Amino acid sequence: MAFLRLLTLVGWTAVFVVLLLFAVKNTDPVTLRFHFDQAWHAPLVFVVLVSVAAGTVLGVVACLAPLLRQRREIVALRKELAVREREKATLATAPPPATLPDVPSLP
Repeated sequence: MAFLRLLTLVGWTAVFVVLLLFAVKNTDPVTLRFHFDQAWHAPLVFVVLVSVAAGTVLGVVACLAPLLRQRREIVALRKELAVREREKATLATAPPPATLPDVPSLP
């Protein structure tokens, strides 16, 4: 378990170093032009990182609906399983059904 934590820490450190180097190399100002002659001036690295962050947020939001639907289905299935297990336990403890005595057949 400690090895896995160390590996995760090394991975996140590598991502941080790569992003830091990316930020240092891409400080040139860029202009984003919008409709109605609107313009926004910002460093290139800021524009790229904001775009990545926005895409990440939109991806997470897109995954939430199926995830929540699956959780609701799991809860419903667990309730159904509990009901069936109770029914099974009730049937296992019930007395055996009464049987009719054998009647000899007529010759």
